[in-house]
Amino acid sequence: MNTGLVIRDVTLRDGLQLTGKPLPTERKVALVRELLRIGVPSLEIGSLARPDLVPALADTLDVVAALTPDELERCWIWVATPRHVTRAVEAGARNVQYCLSVSDAHNRANIGRDTEASLAAMPEAVEGALAAGGRIQLCLATSFTCPFDGPVDPGRVLEIANDPRTRGAEDIVLCDTLGQAIPTDVSALLHRVRQETPERRLVFHGHDTWGQGVANTLAAVEAGADMVDGALGGLGGCPFAPGASGNTATEDLLFALRPDWLDPTTLVELVGVAEELLADIDEPNRSKAAQGVRSRANAFPWTSSHVSNCG
Repeated sequence: MNTGLVIRDVTLRDGLQLTGKPLPTERKVALVRELLRIGVPSLEIGSLARPDLVPALADTLDVVAALTPDELERCWIWVATPRHVTRAVEAGARNVQYCLSVSDAHNRANIGRDTEASLAAMPEAVEGALAAGGRIQLCLATSFTCPFDGPVDPGRVLEIANDPRTRGAEDIVLCDTLGQAIPTDVSALLHRVRQETPERRLVFHGHDTWGQGVANTLAAVEAGADMVDGALGGLGGCPFAPGASGNTATEDLLFALRPDWLDPTTLVELVGVAEELLADIDEPNRSKAAQGVRSRANAFPWTSSHVSNCG
């Protein structure tokens, strides 16, 4: 594994978008602190999407206000307009993820304007984030397929990535919004973005709709990704993308990638945190690694029974 690779958990943003049962603000804050304590290096903790359209995230700024500056250094907020950036940084956020869709059809469904309008507004968003001493990512939804128009031309991704209006973003996030990509698609696009666009940290955000989430993420890492996203228990999906389902499970990514801070005890603890969360919001656990942790393979060091016996 790339020793500098960052695994970001996006449970509190992308993970909660489609849940039917809300999570109280204080529970979100507690979860942020629990994940940071366990060792998860980076979190996405909310969105400034319209609260009437994504009510589960309506309290994002309250979550931001409850966290310390040190905690917020490791947290990201989803934004789509310069006004979102202003509100986020005024609340104390340090890191914002400015999102637009490669396909116009999804950008209109998701953000209410075409892609060109989002690009035209990005310099103001960048200026607002940097003036506050923060960081900003360029997040490209539907980098592979669009729920309305089908396959997305990689040339369009490169065109947006090279647009001078995106300067100032230190990262570029390539999203398999629908989970329809396969590893060769991911590898090919990330290699091209790495080689043919300005130097930035490269982030892959994958979904597991077609069962390719872990494989696609491993392909992204092989292609040079610096950060990859997952959500506890495979929660998530885009409410404005028919056919999208949950994110790749954080537990599965951790088991596959084995970052330096992870050991069997830590993974067992993280699985327990995820199980408690999923029970609170009445959602199923889609993580295969979580199933493995709870198996009776006592001789395998990554199972909970083995950890308990050794403890």
